[in-house]
Amino acid sequence: MKPEETVDYHFKVCWHAISRMYNAEAVQNDITTSIGFVLLNIDQQHGTPATKIAPLLGLEARSLTRILKSMEEQGLIYKVSDPKDKRLVRIFLTEKGLEKKEVSRLTVKQFNKKVREEIPQEELDKFFNVCGRILGMIENKEIF
Repeated sequence: MKPEETVDYHFKVCWHAISRMYNAEAVQNDITTSIGFVLLNIDQQHGTPATKIAPLLGLEARSLTRILKSMEEQGLIYKVSDPKDKRLVRIFLTEKGLEKKEVSRLTVKQFNKKVREEIPQEELDKFFNVCGRILGMIENKEIF
C-alpha cells in the first residue's frame, strides 16, 4: 500500500502543513503554535487549572509543563495556587499574554475564514463527521 492510499497519511500531511503555516505566523510574533494554542485555552477572567489544559490540546502533561515554563519565562502567564487546595494551580494571562492570545485568535479566525470561503459547508460537515467517527473508533479502542 502506498502512503497516499492510507487514511492517516492525509491527516498527517494536512496537519503538518497547517502546523508549519501557523508556526510561520507565530514566529513573527515571538511565539510558537503550541504556545498560541495554550493561550487560546486559558480563561482570561478566572484562569485555567494547569491540569485542564493538556487534555484540551491532546498533550502529555510533561510537554505542557515545558511549554508553561517557557511561557512563564517569556512573561505570557503567571501561576496562582488555589488557597483551598495547594495542589491546584491556576494559569492566568499577563498583559503580554493577552496580546499574544489576540494574535493567535485572529490567526485561527483568518485560517478558518479562508477555508470556509473555499470549501462548501456541506463538504466541511462531511469532513467533521468522518473525523468524529475515526476519533470515536480510536477512543473506544475499536481499532487496536
